[in-house]
This record gives sequence, structure tokens and C-alpha cells, in this order.
Amino acid sequence: MQLDIDFVRAQFPAFDEPSLQGQAFFENAGGSYTCRPVIDRLTRYYHSRKVQPYGPYAASQLAGDEMDEARTRLAAMMGVETDELSFGPSTTANTYVLAQAFRQHLKPGDAIIVTDQDHEANTGPWRRLADSGIELREWKIDPSTGHLPLDRLQALLDERVKLVCFPHCSNVVAELNPVAEIVAMAHGVGAVTCVDGVSYAPHGLPDVGALGTDIYLFSAYKTYGPHQGLMVIRRELGFALPNQAHYFNADTLYKRFTPAGPDHAQIAASAGMADYIDALAAHHGGAALDARGRAGLAHDLMRGHETRLLQTLLDYLGNRNELRVLGPRDAKTRAPTVAIQTDRPGLEIAQALAAQGIMAGGGSFYADRALTAQGADPVHGVLRLSFVHYTSPDELDQVIGALDRVL
Repeated sequence: MQLDIDFVRAQFPAFDEPSLQGQAFFENAGGSYTCRPVIDRLTRYYHSRKVQPYGPYAASQLAGDEMDEARTRLAAMMGVETDELSFGPSTTANTYVLAQAFRQHLKPGDAIIVTDQDHEANTGPWRRLADSGIELREWKIDPSTGHLPLDRLQALLDERVKLVCFPHCSNVVAELNPVAEIVAMAHGVGAVTCVDGVSYAPHGLPDVGALGTDIYLFSAYKTYGPHQGLMVIRRELGFALPNQAHYFNADTLYKRFTPAGPDHAQIAASAGMADYIDALAAHHGGAALDARGRAGLAHDLMRGHETRLLQTLLDYLGNRNELRVLGPRDAKTRAPTVAIQTDRPGLEIAQALAAQGIMAGGGSFYADRALTAQGADPVHGVLRLSFVHYTSPDELDQVIGALDRVL
């Protein structure tokens, strides 16, 4: 079954916006377009629910119900319990709070593993634990391919390792890491795992239950939703870590790692992400599936469409000797986030593409460590072309034509 691209694009108001006509959006890794159900829910909340939620009056009860709906439906789609899903202001903020919990939880001499493939949000906060006497071990990428070799991880693992942090896929390398296998390796020595899914989730919600990780993080604003960070913490670990919220919220798992008051309207609007996934699945014959099945069908439809387009782009770029594509050349093994290194600064090329109607990005994208490890200067930067399932074949032709003219 192939994705109905016309149906998909009809769910995103940006494609009807006059100011965006004629432009092709290839910086989705920085933030996706928002789907209509999220916009509708956010508008409704601000119109008729903008009161303190969970009170005794009707508007307040409706506000709380919509917040609960978002958590319940999205957790079910990811195969986890409802209270194992938390909302916070961003993935960066959520990771920082988690790091403070682990700072209290771990003892001097305990070890953690981080990678140099990550966005800084999932490596910087963890590296700071070294200031508290925690041993830091770095799982290094292959500088020629950006790949994280499993034998290098194996060499770092022992009974002193308590936490392994790694990305589902990098925002510049984009290779899909074998999450379940890595989790099993970490669990084999008694360590827990934290997976940064920010660069993966926009290409289909992950089945976190199947992956087996203890923590999974991603950003709603890159997954067709509002500016919230979503954080799955499995119950056993969540109650083992010290509470970071008000003491009277310590018994509620989804409140333990959100010390600031949540953005009620954006949490409620996040249910629109589930609306969109359900509509996509139903349109493609999956209405009778359960929540996890509908999310799985949507995931496969998205990945199938993206993979077909991505291979065309990778084949085109592979024929140009004046540039280097970071990460794998096989579309099936990576996300459609393509970082390109050339003699010209990444931002300069992105600016030239903007004049051709291409919205793309240039820079280091907070992945300075990953770029440096592959011999790319973060200041010089790379051009990044990133797309998702609503990107059309015509837009892919448009970006290839623009690259021909600019490069």
C-alpha cells in the first residue's frame, strides 16, 4: 500500500497558505508543519477552555479531559502505560531535568555512556555529570561513515555502567541505530537506556514498548504538533529516580520530572497528533486496528513514501563528486535528513537555495561533536535537506533542479 499524498497534504493548512506557494520545505528536521487537528484543538482551547484545568466547573473539566486525552491516546500508540508519558517545555529541558535526577541517583564511581553522534541536547546534560564524580565514557562514531559500531559499545560496558544515552538516529548522520539491540546490550550489564528520538519520531511514532528502552524522548513540534517535549519514562525507573517536582506530586509518575507548570493548551492540542495518525490510518484501511496498530500502519506508510523519495535524492547526490553526504547511501537504513558537506559554507548554499524557492538549512544544527568527529568544521557547517511524508515527488524534483543550478 502506498501513501495517498493528496490526502496527507490536505491535512496541513501550510499547503494552502498563499505566502508559502511555490516553495518547497526541506528543513523539517528543524520543525515540521502543523497538522490541522492540532491547530483546531489549540484554537478551541484558547477560545473556550483557557481556565485552570481539573476544577469543578464545566470549562475546567473539559480542559483537563483534553489534556488527559492527549496523554492517553499517544501513550497507547507508543505501547506504553498512560502515566509513563510526560509533557515538558522541550526535549532539551526534559533531558536536563532527567540529568539532575540521575545526578542525585548515581554515586561517584558509577559510569555512564554517551555518544559523539548526538544532538547536544542528549549529550551535553549527561556529560556535566562528570562534575559530580560520575565516570563518563564516550561511544565514538566511525569518522568515515558516522556509524556507531556495536563492538565499540561492547568494549565500554561493564557492571559500573548505569546509563547508556544514544540517539534513535542523528540529526546529521541519520542512520537508524538498532535501538532494541543496544537496549538489550545495556540491560545485560544492568544499565538503563535513554534514547533521543527527536530525529526519528517525525517519520512515524516509535513503538517504545517493543524497543524496550527505559526512557524515550522526542519533540512534538517536529512531529506535526505544538512546541512540547514528550518523554516516556518506564514506571520502574521513574519511581526509582528522585522526584524533581513539588513534593506533593511525587506519587504521580507523569508529574515527577516536570517541575515547571505544564503548558495546558499545548498538551491538550497534542491530542491532535493522535487525531491525525488515526485519520491517516483510517483513510488507508486501518480503522479497525487498535491504537498501536493504527500508529504502526501510519509509521509504515510514512517510511515507505519517504524511503522512495530519499533514495532518488541520495542517488542524485552520489553522482556529484564535489560534495560528501554524511551517513549511509541506502535510504532503507536512514531517515530523510541529509547533511551535505561541500567547500562552500552550508548557510551560503541554503541562502542560494532560498532564492530558488527551497526552504533548507545550513549550519551545525547543534551537532558540533558529530560533525567534528567526521572531519567537518561546525563553523563552516553543512547544508541539510530534511523532509517528511508530506513532501511530494514534485518537490523532490524541485530541490534537485535547484541544487543543479546552485552547486
